[in-house]
Amino acid sequence: MISTNDARPGMALDLPEGLFAVLEYQHVKPGKGKAFVRMKLKNLDTGAVIDRTFRAGENVQQAVIDRREHQFLYRDDLGYHFMDLETYAQLAIPEEEVGEAAGYLADGLVVILPMYQGNPISVELPASVELEVVEAEPGVKGDRVSGATKPVTLSTGLVVQVPLFVEAGDVVKVDTRTGDYITRV
Repeated sequence: MISTNDARPGMALDLPEGLFAVLEYQHVKPGKGKAFVRMKLKNLDTGAVIDRTFRAGENVQQAVIDRREHQFLYRDDLGYHFMDLETYAQLAIPEEEVGEAAGYLADGLVVILPMYQGNPISVELPASVELEVVEAEPGVKGDRVSGATKPVTLSTGLVVQVPLFVEAGDVVKVDTRTGDYITRV
């Protein structure tokens, strides 16, 4: 248990409503009345963001999140399989829990899995990944306008807008935060 006065952004709290990450923290001491703490919290299960007010000095349960590196191995009917790089233990995560990160998971990619009480909360990807283009329409000669793009399909099934010169078989670097093309590798 920690006091709400000791909570800081980035901490995780185990509240009766679920597991929350502190996004913003504000200690308010009004001229009249008792001090209170206003926090913006993100539910780690649903992603919903809520505002919550606590009495100053109120005790809340702090959640200890263990962040460990895992390597993506493969995908099958059970979900996405990862291997802990320290213990070599394998873990399967259902497709619903992986979410949008699935479009960036290539074999051998090292990701961080935040774990709470032995269960993965989410999949944290590196800032960018390199993926092979498997399907691309040819750029038409008259379409060489500066900044023109076309959609391509990557090896994971993700569709990204790239410049016209990118062809099938090329390897491109994609930003995992925005889904944008960065460069051809």
